[in-house]
Amino acid sequence: MEVKKLWKYFISLFLLTLIIFNWNEVSWIFNYRVISEFFSGFFRQSEQQIQDNFNGSENYEYSEKENSVEIPKIEVTAPLVFVDSNEINEIKKGLDLGVVHFADSVLPGQSGQTIVLGHSAPPSYPKIKYYWVFVHIDELVEEDEIYVFFNNRKYEYRVTRKFFLERGEEIPQDSLTDNKSVLLLISCWPPETGTRRIAVEAELKK
Repeated sequence: MEVKKLWKYFISLFLLTLIIFNWNEVSWIFNYRVISEFFSGFFRQSEQQIQDNFNGSENYEYSEKENSVEIPKIEVTAPLVFVDSNEINEIKKGLDLGVVHFADSVLPGQSGQTIVLGHSAPPSYPKIKYYWVFVHIDELVEEDEIYVFFNNRKYEYRVTRKFFLERGEEIPQDSLTDNKSVLLLISCWPPETGTRRIAVEAELKK
């Protein structure tokens, strides 16, 4: 029992000595105003960061949905899969899980082209995985809606045009401006042979 008391006295004396010799550095701890200002500033900063993040997307509806793409007209809902590279094997793995964001394109909601790839197996093909997901995108016309859910935001795009690409043909960027956000849905076409690519272009509604 005496040993415990001695240890308590020793520790108390040690802490007191430490405080005395380092008073200039630690005195703020005993100043409630400093502490109050410190924590108030911390919470103000945290609240401001949250507000700043929200203000960057204030025109877009908040959503708790997972990253996904919805096309009401053709009754499509599919997970939006992000891959680390544009290697064909990476893309193929992603296409088994949903539609794939092309890694070299911008993220949904940003200025530039957001490219999303999807399979388009023939209608008679069994609905396994997501091989069927873009088989009816040829039915989309101007002003049809496409919703992209990303990072707790709902981005609403309106179809502006539809065109076809030959194998190896580059995607045109003539519809882009400095601040325009464009979504491109791309798939092999026609579903039976896949000799070309179909592209549906939509513009972000702001």
